[in-house]
Amino acid sequence: MSAKPPLLFLAHRIPYPPNKGDKIRSFHLLEYLSRHYDVHLGAFVDDPADWRYAKQTARYCATAELVPLGRGRARLRSLGGLVAGSPLSLPFYRDRRMDAWVGDTLRAVKPRRVVVFSSAMAQYVPQERAPEARRVLDMVDVDSAKWAQYGRMRPGPMGWIFRREGRRLREHERRAALDFDATVLVTRPERELLEAAVPEAGGRLAAVGNGVDVEHFTPGADLRNPYPESGPVLVFTGAMDYWANVDAVTWFAEAVWPGIRERLPAARFFVVGARPTDTVLDLGRCPGIEVTGTVPDIRPYLAHADAAVAPLRVARGIQNKVLEAMAMARPVVATGAALDGLEGLADYPLVGEDPEALRRATLAALSDPPPVSGQALRDWVAERYAWEANLARFRSLLEAGPAGDAGTVVGQAPVEAAG
Repeated sequence: MSAKPPLLFLAHRIPYPPNKGDKIRSFHLLEYLSRHYDVHLGAFVDDPADWRYAKQTARYCATAELVPLGRGRARLRSLGGLVAGSPLSLPFYRDRRMDAWVGDTLRAVKPRRVVVFSSAMAQYVPQERAPEARRVLDMVDVDSAKWAQYGRMRPGPMGWIFRREGRRLREHERRAALDFDATVLVTRPERELLEAAVPEAGGRLAAVGNGVDVEHFTPGADLRNPYPESGPVLVFTGAMDYWANVDAVTWFAEAVWPGIRERLPAARFFVVGARPTDTVLDLGRCPGIEVTGTVPDIRPYLAHADAAVAPLRVARGIQNKVLEAMAMARPVVATGAALDGLEGLADYPLVGEDPEALRRATLAALSDPPPVSGQALRDWVAERYAWEANLARFRSLLEAGPAGDAGTVVGQAPVEAAG
């Protein structure tokens, strides 16, 4: 019999493999918790390809219940939210099998600690269902603000649906923050944003930053160059069916890229990420732009690029794509939104909010030497974004009393520009 105490961990998506933003955080959280607790994991599998990773996921768990989430049926369920006046996200993730498993696990295992990843999963463990357990909700971002941003940028019926989701989800986030013993956000600004909406929960809110595996993302690895031709290379990495990423690369390609090609005709822009939409695939017809789709490893694309770009117009929290590029010692050209969660980058030189400013910042990043060295960025990330130090905060929240003002775990000192 294990000497480790039991813990119930719920996630809206299987935490393995750590190949996209939310799964990177949930996997590292699962791996950390498994060293201190017997983890009983309940998670949905929304991508059929992820079933191949069931055994790898189970290695970190005492038990694991993986429930298929067919997106077609889930979208039909979500329409019930329009009738019920709830956010569409809740019925999307409402499932009888998952609910029954949670109930059975609470009765059989009697975990005194519960971690819930994403606000949509909070519906499974309200206080009255686990009155003796200490429950920590990792909300990560204030998603209601993201939907509100989408709504402002999208015209017509979809804009109305996004704005409605923002309003309804904000109400759900408020209730969850008041119900859970502690609620975690990924940055101090996200924590302050939620506290402004629900000041009564201020003492229960904490900020726990993301991290990056600097041993995995290292420019010293033997990584084959995936780029077939010479010339300066820019790269964007991310899930390419995610609307914010689609918007970012489309805007960059249309508004910024032509000016870069005018100055650097041999320059190429690679869009690297799974499930590219038709809109993204169409960018591959533009001069100098290539869309790769899924790749087995993004590290070669970062290691051999001259710079990474993160021209996000809608972003919440910390962008893993930025941390990973910096860990690979690459200059990163970004909007303020893409860097908003990173502290100590107030004077970062490669930032632009409009096409002309981004064009200038990109050309500067491709100069020799760039305004900030890749090694300086790697050193900065390695010092401030280690997973172990950040995730230890979760254990303190599970074992301690009220969350209090957890602040953030990232440093304050700015990264130094290259001389």
